[in-house]
Amino acid sequence: MTRGALGRIVEHNNWANATLLRACASLTDEQLEATPRSPRERTIRQALTHLVEAQVGYASMLSPGSRLDADLGSSLEDLARAADDSGKVLQAVADGEVVVPWESEFRTSDGCVVKAWTVFVQAINHGAEHRRQVSSILRALGVEPPRLDG
Repeated sequence: MTRGALGRIVEHNNWANATLLRACASLTDEQLEATPRSPRERTIRQALTHLVEAQVGYASMLSPGSRLDADLGSSLEDLARAADDSGKVLQAVADGEVVVPWESEFRTSDGCVVKAWTVFVQAINHGAEHRRQVSSILRALGVEPPRLDG
């Protein structure tokens, strides 16, 4: 299959999520739960959980029949599995295997009405933002994060 630009962007998103989750799998519980520098920041575990929960939500909005498990579990293995499953759904949408009318509207959990394409953009931007956050926390702990840039 020849993958278009959108498919390549999602492919990178999925690779970056998997790479970061693998890198964090070697951390101790103390590192995963290290107190952030700011009360507005999350721990590594919280940031990864938030990233994956949100991606599951975005994928479920774009492909309601995908049957993604809403109960992710709390281990990094559970998060990696949920990231992979939801990433496959996003990939199928990007590759046109799941047809999404891009101008259709969705109501978000906070009541906003958005177009389908906006949900997709948010899925990609949101993942990148929280991967940067986790990478920053890793550096603060003296751990070199994996290179995740394109």
